[in-house]
Amino acid sequence: MSRVLVVDDETPIQRALVANLRARGYETDVAGTGEDALRLVARDAPDVVILDLGLPSMDGAEVIQGLRGWTSVPIIVLSARWAERDKVAALDAGADDYVTKPFGMDELLARLRAAIRRHAPAPGSAVITTPDFTVELNHKRIVRNGAEVRLTPTEWGIVEVLVTNADKLVSQRQLLDYVWGPGFENAANNLRVHLAHIRRKLEPEQGEPRYFLTEAGMGYRFRTPEATT
Repeated sequence: MSRVLVVDDETPIQRALVANLRARGYETDVAGTGEDALRLVARDAPDVVILDLGLPSMDGAEVIQGLRGWTSVPIIVLSARWAERDKVAALDAGADDYVTKPFGMDELLARLRAAIRRHAPAPGSAVITTPDFTVELNHKRIVRNGAEVRLTPTEWGIVEVLVTNADKLVSQRQLLDYVWGPGFENAANNLRVHLAHIRRKLEPEQGEPRYFLTEAGMGYRFRTPEATT
C-alpha cells in the first residue's frame, strides 16, 4: 500500500483528495503548511507528495527545495498558478510533475500511479558503464566521478527508459506514456525541461550531447559508448 502526503491549506481540496485516495487504497496524510510537510516527510517517508504552491508562511517552492536537499520522493505540484514561468520554476526546483487547479481527479490519479511506477525498484541487475558515468538499474542510481548523481524520480524514469532501450529510438509519445502516463501529450514541454536537466548532470558538454540525443521530429535515443566511436 502506497502512502501519499497531501500538502494543501484549503480544507475542501484536502477532503476531496483524502476521500478519493483512501477509496483507492492509498494511505493518506495531510499537512496544511510547508513546515508540517517537511516534518511529516521526514517522519513517515511517504511514497509521493502532492503539493500546493500557495501555502501560508512557507511557499511550496521552498518546500520543494527543502525536500530535494535530502530526498528523491516524487513531488506532484497541484496549484492554481498556471503561468509557464511558475511551472518551469517548480520543475527546476525539483518537482516531478505539475497539475493545475481546477483539475480532474482521474488525471491526477493517473499521474500519481505513474510517479509510483517510476520510483519502484527496477528488476534485474544491469549495469551500463560509459567513460563519463555508470548507470546501475537495479539500485536506481548513477555514479559519476565516484559520487552518486542526484536525479529526481522523473529524471530517473526518463533515463531508465532510454538506457534500457539503448541505441534504439524512443518516441516522445512512448516516453510520455511511461513517465507521465497515457493521454498526457501536453507534458512535452516538461519532457524537454527534464532532458535538459539530465544533460546538465551527465553529459560532458551539455550543448553537444554525447549520450542523450534528440532525434528531431521523432524522439530520443541513448547512445552507448560503442556507438559513439
